[in-house]
Amino acid sequence: MLETNARATPAHTARSTNIRMWGLDSPKMTIDAAHLVVGAEGTVQIPLPAYVIEHEQGLVLFDTGMDPRVCEDPALVYGDRPETSMISGTPEQRIDRQLAKLGYRPEDVTHVVLSHTHADHSGGLYLFPQAKFYAGPGELQWAAGPGPATAHLFNPGDFSDEVMDFTWTTVQAPVFDLFGDGAIQIHHTPGHTPGELSALVRLPSQNVILTGDTVHLREAVEWDEVDPSDWDYGEARASITKLKELRDAENARLWIAHDPRDWEDFGGALRELS
Repeated sequence: MLETNARATPAHTARSTNIRMWGLDSPKMTIDAAHLVVGAEGTVQIPLPAYVIEHEQGLVLFDTGMDPRVCEDPALVYGDRPETSMISGTPEQRIDRQLAKLGYRPEDVTHVVLSHTHADHSGGLYLFPQAKFYAGPGELQWAAGPGPATAHLFNPGDFSDEVMDFTWTTVQAPVFDLFGDGAIQIHHTPGHTPGELSALVRLPSQNVILTGDTVHLREAVEWDEVDPSDWDYGEARASITKLKELRDAENARLWIAHDPRDWEDFGGALRELS
């Protein structure tokens, strides 16, 4: 079920009602850095994570990582495709088991914000049928008919009829306030895909921007450089600028999901931020 919501963020900023946030442990992928940022060199092992935000009005997931079966054996999802040899993980890194480490069950999740529809972000959607789901403008349509150049980034099984029957809301406003209190603001940052979303999370002690795949590595921010697989290079560069302006205006820290250096700076997986 697809709904449209154009509610913008309020002009004022209320006190944060987020209690705390965690980045979940996840399987990793070994990949050439040049596939993530034009001009980057070397090989990098990137996390494929999700984030949990505990708010007074609900439990929020930002992304759902890869299909949990890759934590058991990537071949269960990718067969003899190259991804099978690129992904490494353990059963404990399944998103449902990561939630359990925090004392939660999948059914406790009330809201899921999907940064975009690539397989390393949408693989666990099916675990949360009770939640409200949010995607950017045009994103679900984009996933339904990707071109040949990017089809390998999607897993059609992530968007089964069952998943598409969940309660989906399209975020139409450039900035959408999830709970109306300024604590979680969803920003449309297109470029990697048409509906790419980022999130400004205001915690009691700090502000954090979850970048989704608006950028993949720090070099993208430093060089204003795109991912070779981006949908629109001009939009991607404009969104990088938007991220940096938001970071500076909010005195926020960027958390680039796929950059292992950011995970070190934030204290690693399951480190509580409040």
